Amino acid sequence: MTDQALKTTPLNAAHRALGARMVGFGGYDMPVQYEGVLAEHRWTREHAGLFDVSHMGQCKITGEDAIAQFERFVPGDYAILKAGKQKYSLLLNQNGGIIDDLMAGKPDHDGLFVVVNAGNKDEDFAFWEANLEGDATLTVLDRALIAIQGPEAAEVMVKHDPVFADFGFMDCARLMIFGVDCYVSRSGYTGEDGYEISVPAADAERIWNLLLEDARVKPIGLGARDSLRLEAGLPLHGHDIDPTTSPVEGALTFALSKSRKERADFNGAERVLKELADGPARVRVGLSVKEGAPAREGAEIADADGNVIGKVTSGGPSPTLGRNIAMGYVPPAFAELGTDLKVIVRGKAAAAEVIAMPFVAQRYYRKPKA
Repeated sequence: MTDQALKTTPLNAAHRALGARMVGFGGYDMPVQYEGVLAEHRWTREHAGLFDVSHMGQCKITGEDAIAQFERFVPGDYAILKAGKQKYSLLLNQNGGIIDDLMAGKPDHDGLFVVVNAGNKDEDFAFWEANLEGDATLTVLDRALIAIQGPEAAEVMVKHDPVFADFGFMDCARLMIFGVDCYVSRSGYTGEDGYEISVPAADAERIWNLLLEDARVKPIGLGARDSLRLEAGLPLHGHDIDPTTSPVEGALTFALSKSRKERADFNGAERVLKELADGPARVRVGLSVKEGAPAREGAEIADADGNVIGKVTSGGPSPTLGRNIAMGYVPPAFAELGTDLKVIVRGKAAAAEVIAMPFVAQRYYRKPKA
């Protein structure tokens, strides 16, 4: 895609003013790094990183039938989701393949607020436009989205408004903050505690610069965002999961609500339930690559005898662990923790081992139970 064809977020000028290296991603001109991926990765793990994720798709689904219609295509139970909460889910096709993964919640009393991936948003919105029935309306929102992540993120946000201290992981709300109407959740894609803030596009640069005034906050590009999410064991759609992948294959069964499995009333339920009962043909696993170069996307995975059994879907160095890690798909017989495998990198076989994900412990903040 040429630079001329790339879309821009409301923060494009701010990134360029900060000297960001810009690349095309998801159809947008986005910052891949500012001072360097390694430094930005470590800063987010130790302090607070600020991410522009305005390329993501934001929408609302409203109306009397909004939740019932939404649930036709996702395996989560949103009817019982409490106000002020959100949850991760999967938009499934009729074959149980993952069209996209998403966040949907109830920040106000007006249906669902949904955030989807940048590269899939046009397809997602068209899917809902074509398939929502009854009193259910899709409204695409033209807003910016800013994420602040890291162990000091909460302290930074509380300085701006004490209300942020009351949030726990997966809480969400519609608030007047920074002088404007915002949707806020305590969540993120790095494995670190933090917040995602949907703001009016016209106010994005002012709020971005205001947050950067705090010495604990630095801008972080997509390069570190990717290495952070890899360490957190989080899949990237179009790479680790796609429309051929089921939730069972993708090791995302936590997104399948018990009540929905019992009702079997969502897209692809027949395949999903069969795989839960009988096992899938393949499953996503975590790998520690014990020698040689990093195993990147597309590298073959072999058993101990050298027989190719799968492929790597994401991989690279882990700055936190100081070694190479990867995710990929193998038959269930090779998915047990501790299984010795090989990865084929540049024509050479390197030792690898199936290990648990997340590779680095997630540090989301969960409020103590009363």
